Amino acid sequence: MAQEMQLNLGNLQAVEGSRKERVRRGRGIGSGLGKTAGRGGKGQTARTGKGRPRGFEGGQMPLYRRLPKFGFKNPFRRHFDLVNVFALESNFSDGDQIDPAKLAERGLIRSENSLVKILGEGNLTKKLSVKAHKFSKSATQKINHLGGQIEELKIPGDNTGENLEEAKRGRG
Repeated sequence: MAQEMQLNLGNLQAVEGSRKERVRRGRGIGSGLGKTAGRGGKGQTARTGKGRPRGFEGGQMPLYRRLPKFGFKNPFRRHFDLVNVFALESNFSDGDQIDPAKLAERGLIRSENSLVKILGEGNLTKKLSVKAHKFSKSATQKINHLGGQIEELKIPGDNTGENLEEAKRGRG
């Protein structure tokens, strides 16, 4: 009965065919990749270095310059996470106080720091007190109709309406 050999660092061996020698290019014609080393003949593509720029089409006007440019990305854009009243209906009970932290806790918005807008899609049968940054007219109607309350939170960095008199006089 043959004794089982214990595996340790001293007798490790690679599996047959798992290790391959790297190709040594440009080491004589007998290797199959000698002389031009698989780069073809002479010219720009045979040389080392940068080569051609991305999108280069041999001097023809490149595609990214042939196509018309349009649109623009507003650097001051604000993204609101949207929550419909049917989501409030199914996730909260009668008389609950709802704010962005509770919406985030239930997975209705991405983060409690997100800007939140409540939309009026669906039915509402519960009296809720909702704090959000914006409300649609229909959402406001549905919440207020059942005796609920809405409170618009201040949007960080939004100065609309503040110091209006000073701005009119040219001091803002």
